[in-house]
Amino acid sequence: MTTSAVEDALARAHRDEWARVVAGLARRFGDLDVAEDAAAEAYVTALEQWPRDGVPPNPGAWLTTTATRKAIDRLRRESRRADKHLAAHMLRDHSAHDPVGPVEDDRLRLIFVCCHPTLAVESRIALTLRLVGGLTVGEIARAFLVPETTMAQRITRAKAKIRASGIPFRVPSTADLHERLAGVLAVVYLIYNEGYLGSGDGDPVRTELTDEAVRLSRLLRAHLPDEGEVTGLLALMLLTDARRAARVSATGELVTLDEQDRGAWNRALIAEGHGLVRERIASGSPPGRYQLLASINAVHTSAASARDTDWAQIVALYDRMMQVDASPITRLNRAVAIAELDGPDVALADIERLGHALDRYHAFHATRADLLRRIGRSDESRAAYDRALELAGNPAERAYLSRRRGQLGGGPLSGTGS
Repeated sequence: MTTSAVEDALARAHRDEWARVVAGLARRFGDLDVAEDAAAEAYVTALEQWPRDGVPPNPGAWLTTTATRKAIDRLRRESRRADKHLAAHMLRDHSAHDPVGPVEDDRLRLIFVCCHPTLAVESRIALTLRLVGGLTVGEIARAFLVPETTMAQRITRAKAKIRASGIPFRVPSTADLHERLAGVLAVVYLIYNEGYLGSGDGDPVRTELTDEAVRLSRLLRAHLPDEGEVTGLLALMLLTDARRAARVSATGELVTLDEQDRGAWNRALIAEGHGLVRERIASGSPPGRYQLLASINAVHTSAASARDTDWAQIVALYDRMMQVDASPITRLNRAVAIAELDGPDVALADIERLGHALDRYHAFHATRADLLRRIGRSDESRAAYDRALELAGNPAERAYLSRRRGQLGGGPLSGTGS
């Protein structure tokens, strides 16, 4: 077998099996450090042996067996581990005796452990990407624009808290699954959003994060197919991701929905997303936040052009969203749709009430700037664009805001840079 074929097989095994191997070891040995290190050692061993011996028929089983041996060897070497403690782990049949909750899948357990509510949100995200996604510490650090040492410390502290708190390696019971699941979905969506329109300098879109969020969402749906919000989140991300190729211009500027080349949209993802939305509508269950957001995106991606968008339907969906999530951001997004349906002056009156709550949110000022521009209040629009530029971090978004602000003329941008 050629070197490239072995490398491809190993890369595929890492993508497909990393989470399964780490999760199984974490459940068996009850230690995230042992699980992660043993899995990594197994992959190093594969890199050494597979070119010589060939790729095994079942790479996942080979990696699991090798990693288990590595974990046991490590425990034997550590003098702080009592012999009885090691023997208990080696002889115990965890799959038969551990309480597993409503879904018996090691990877799902690991996601719920990584997203445990006692951990800070940034720690949940980092652990999920490292232990479930298999991203390196350096990759995660670069994605979130922090030093690698900072990210390593964040992950180390999170694992130490899990160990000290005795957080069990199991999916929550049926009774509290829904409450815990909401936190898991929020983490996956945060990962996706940071990749799709990152909060800082660097690449405008970080595909390693968007792809990983979609993969995690697919995993959740595979094991929780009847959870409407799981399906809703997957549909939402697919319909959003379908527009990825059209969202940033060749010059690195954000392209808004109304200006995008719809021929560049990924029709396969749109078809899959629409199918999931229809599935949830057919279920007859009351939709949650992600299902409603997916439905809104389904309306957008159903329109042949921006002018064909059914804004009345979008406003109606936002009205339903207000019953589920009446946050200032929901009200802001509803106002954008109102501007298309009833005019920018009506929308502006709606969002002026949100200034106190959203003063630090760049999208509020960008939306207000656009509405002011559309009704001819250019001086106020320039000031709003300036404020949006002060707060925006994504380079593609800043480029777009700078151009729109420049079209208004007037003085130089105050404190916004180029």
